[in-house]
Amino acid sequence: MNWTVVTPLLIFLITIFIIGMWSSRKMSEADGFLNDYFLGSREFGGLLLAMTMVATYGSASSFLGGPGAAYTIGFGWVLLAMSQLATGYFVLLILGKKFAIVARRYNAVTLIDFLKERYQSKAVVLLAAFSIIVFLFSAMAAQWVGGAYLIQSLTGISYIGSLFIFTVSVLVYVTIGGFRAVVVTDAVQGIIMVVGTLFLLAAVIIAGGGLSNIFADLTAINPNLITPFGHDGSLTAAYVSSYWILVGVGVVALPQIAVRAMSYRDSKAMHRAIIIGTVVVGTLMLGMHLIGVFARPVLPGVEVADQVIPLIALEVLPPWLAGIILSAPLAAIMSTVDSLLLLVSSSVVKDVYINYMKPKATDRQIKNVSMGVTAVIGIVAFVLAISPPELLIYLNLFAFGGLESAFMWPLIMGLYWKYANKTGAIASMITGIGSYIAIHYYNQAYGDLFGVHTVTVPVFLSLIVFVVFSLIFKEKAYEFPTQNMNKGA
Repeated sequence: MNWTVVTPLLIFLITIFIIGMWSSRKMSEADGFLNDYFLGSREFGGLLLAMTMVATYGSASSFLGGPGAAYTIGFGWVLLAMSQLATGYFVLLILGKKFAIVARRYNAVTLIDFLKERYQSKAVVLLAAFSIIVFLFSAMAAQWVGGAYLIQSLTGISYIGSLFIFTVSVLVYVTIGGFRAVVVTDAVQGIIMVVGTLFLLAAVIIAGGGLSNIFADLTAINPNLITPFGHDGSLTAAYVSSYWILVGVGVVALPQIAVRAMSYRDSKAMHRAIIIGTVVVGTLMLGMHLIGVFARPVLPGVEVADQVIPLIALEVLPPWLAGIILSAPLAAIMSTVDSLLLLVSSSVVKDVYINYMKPKATDRQIKNVSMGVTAVIGIVAFVLAISPPELLIYLNLFAFGGLESAFMWPLIMGLYWKYANKTGAIASMITGIGSYIAIHYYNQAYGDLFGVHTVTVPVFLSLIVFVVFSLIFKEKAYEFPTQNMNKGA
């Protein structure tokens, strides 16, 4: 074990634990355990909002799986990844003020709280909870795998041992600190991600002898690596364009991102977060994926592409600096997995346990159940991650597509269309989830349907079904609540 590399990471983990303990003590009794544990009492400003959105979205997929895919596929994957640039902008533009106002009026703590109040349907709630639990377990497993790969690359400990260390580290500070711990650590981790990305990108370019040498070497390896179409020409214009739905506009429907649009303080914080978030996402996504491509000639023959970032950092940086820089992907993974843990936990506790099992549960009972469920979910994710996939980015993107197919139109139409109703929402969710899973297996067997990503067809089908069923079973127009967000109401 290289202690020069490992020591900075240990310092980082200790710092995260301290923040978790501090956050636990900061919990507000006045706002109630649920509101504070799952939303941090809705008191976060623009910088914290931007950083928690970016850090939650930037994950093992962005910092390990994405660069690993870029290492294999080339510049085509960099172009595809940049469709994520508008993520924060779209989320806060589409949800933004209206979602925050409605969520406050409903006293909604989760996305499912909003759906429950908007559609007044038990079926919508249970379908939503089912979707979150099923698809987010896939996303969490991807993060667990990424964390284990990173620790394994740095320490030489076995994959299972590394997986255990990562699981314990995350569970301790999330279970103790709740959403406040997640958001505050996200801000710290987001800064580490940006600085680490820029340092590592510069180091890789220098190690490769400059950009001209790197491009020449890539061309010698495979001329397709420097084209938009990928190493084997499989990245067609239709397929790349469809990624704008998956990791661009569609991100608005990811529950772990949407819940952040409930947690900010006022309109000024939201506007500031749009600017900061767009700049930070652009820097991270471009930087990390370029590192993946540029690493190909500098460090050829990497067998597990998901390990390219830790391996290239150890190759081109002094050990002590590599340890500091590699806290960036560890930060990305932990900042995503903590949010996913809390989201699945809140779906089980708030949306199932409290709504339908024990509506009169005390704060103490809720606290015990919340922390217990969070711990159990983490353990289940550990078990799922024991046999990792070949490229973890595909596991993460599978979860993204499933959640977007389920939630996009019930959320957006529920906010903006007064004739949206429970029948349309139920039909849309069933169509979205069912067609997504069916097309996913079709694509695995026969290739991409219509040459686009799996999520594309389900998103359009679920929209059509939503509108048709809402109009067939038309109900009284819905009256949206109004409230002034400029005063942080």
